[in-house]
Amino acid sequence: MTFAAILGILIALAVIVAIFVVKSLIIICPPNRVAIISGGRSNKVTADGRKLGYRTVKGGRTLRIPLLEQVSWMDLNNIPLEVSVLNAYSKGAIPLNVQGIANVKVSSNDSLLANSVERFLNVPHQSIAQIAKETLEANLRGVLATLTPEEVNEDRLKFSQVLIEEADDDIKTLGLELDVLKIQNVTDEVGYLDAVGRRRTADVLKSARVTEAEKQAEAEQAEAEAQQRAQIARAQAERQIVEEQNLLRVRSAELDGVALASEAEARVAGEKANAVAQQELELERIELERRRLQADVVLPAQADLEARQLQARADAAHIVEEGAAQVEVFQRLTAQYQAAGDDAHDIFVLNMLPELISEIVSTVNGIDIDKMTVIDAGGDGQALPGIAKQLPASVIAIAEQIETATGVDIMGPLRTKMEGGGDSGQPALPTTSESAPEQISAPEIPATEASPN
Repeated sequence: MTFAAILGILIALAVIVAIFVVKSLIIICPPNRVAIISGGRSNKVTADGRKLGYRTVKGGRTLRIPLLEQVSWMDLNNIPLEVSVLNAYSKGAIPLNVQGIANVKVSSNDSLLANSVERFLNVPHQSIAQIAKETLEANLRGVLATLTPEEVNEDRLKFSQVLIEEADDDIKTLGLELDVLKIQNVTDEVGYLDAVGRRRTADVLKSARVTEAEKQAEAEQAEAEAQQRAQIARAQAERQIVEEQNLLRVRSAELDGVALASEAEARVAGEKANAVAQQELELERIELERRRLQADVVLPAQADLEARQLQARADAAHIVEEGAAQVEVFQRLTAQYQAAGDDAHDIFVLNMLPELISEIVSTVNGIDIDKMTVIDAGGDGQALPGIAKQLPASVIAIAEQIETATGVDIMGPLRTKMEGGGDSGQPALPTTSESAPEQISAPEIPATEASPN
């Protein structure tokens, strides 16, 4: 065997030993047990001032000091007990036999656990049960002495409550807790409870017979009263029927009258409704005719009126705009004439000269000369030149007529220009807006045809 194998075996043994040692040192306490570790020091003090030389563990774990501390266990499980007493004298010196059950356990309360540890540590359950049973039976005898057999037998809940209150202090002194205490059976050997039962049974039977007789009499009386009430009720019912029949006949007559009146009213109402309907129908026809006239006559007339009003407004607006434009033109012409000073009159007349000439020419527009024949009466060939000489004279005559009508000498500048030989220093004809006035053209004369004598 090699050294490594031996070393492994030794390590495994050491681990196993360590596990067993640790397990023996760790104290794990389940919830239904109490671990009492004695031999060490504890700071716990009981209610009466005693300092405990041990410590307890409930539902947990702890470590114990090896060789110095010792672990003991106490169970917290219930201990069922059968409690019974024989010939226990109750109040009135009546011996009774009482049987019951109880459940006790070691108290987990710290103040009571110390009493239990001192009295029942390492004591088997049978001994704890016997001590608790004897204590409860003694308390049971004490409680029976204060109650009558009737109270014990009839109100067992009260009996159990009094017994629990009586035994609680003694049980707690032992370090135990009383969970349940119930009375199962109460008997006696002298037949007291049986006698009480028979007496009460007789009383109950007597009361039952009396009650039965009373109920029978009451039933017969009630039956007679019921028959009487039935007869009275029949008579009253018959009378009520006759009265109701009379009321029915009266009511029928009233309803017949009301029906006839209602029929007459309905007939009148129908005629009235018919007249109202006819009136409403005529009103509807009138309204329909009014709407038709409104649609066919009034609305087209209104539309035409509105259109004419709009057209008149448009024409008026156009006239107003043209008038405003003419006013603006007149205002500007007036401003120019005022700026021209003394020549304003001549400028005005010269501006009107084309219109004047047009009016003068228009006087001969209606004369249509188709052919003019010139006859040379003297035979000297002067007929045609004579006619040509008449044209400047006509122009001069027209100019003189214009001068007579307007006071403006339109030929004066021409004469001045001809006398001055075309001197550019002579004044020119006045103009309206920096441009020469329009030249006056002589009226056109149709072409002439000279024919020999």
